[in-house]
Amino acid sequence: MDKRLDGLRERLLRMGGLAESILEKALQSLADRDAELAAQVKEDDLAIDRLDVEIDQAVLELIALQAPVADDLRQALAIKVAAVDLERVGDLARDIADSTVALLERPLVQPPAAFADLVEESRRSLSAALTAFADADADKARWVLQSDDRIDDDEALVIRESLQRIRTEPESSE
Repeated sequence: MDKRLDGLRERLLRMGGLAESILEKALQSLADRDAELAAQVKEDDLAIDRLDVEIDQAVLELIALQAPVADDLRQALAIKVAAVDLERVGDLARDIADSTVALLERPLVQPPAAFADLVEESRRSLSAALTAFADADADKARWVLQSDDRIDDDEALVIRESLQRIRTEPESSE
């Protein structure tokens, strides 16, 4: 049981590293208007998807063959839930890459000022979540939960700033 859980944790941390990397590539492709880097993001998303399927199968196999209880079951299920979230990070990074390609044909528009804060808070939160998992650090996990509220606030501010720009500069809203 312990070997299987260790293997699941290792796969999840590998998936987390890929998620951090793909997010960085997606944001860099957007900042640099780099279609090649955006294409790499799409390929990397497939690797994250494969790891998600591997983790899903391994968790189901563990439950079916080992019948974990209590803490072992909680760990297996937590790993699966985290894998779903990391797979979503990959999907969102792919969406950013798709936007990069779509924006290449349009004039460069300065993002809302709050966008940089949103990006930085998201990076910190993802990194802290992976560290909290790797170190079983409950305090850091609580910080991650609180950072979600800050990210939501930053996102709302970016949306408000974007809508304001559309109202005042409709020519840049295309």
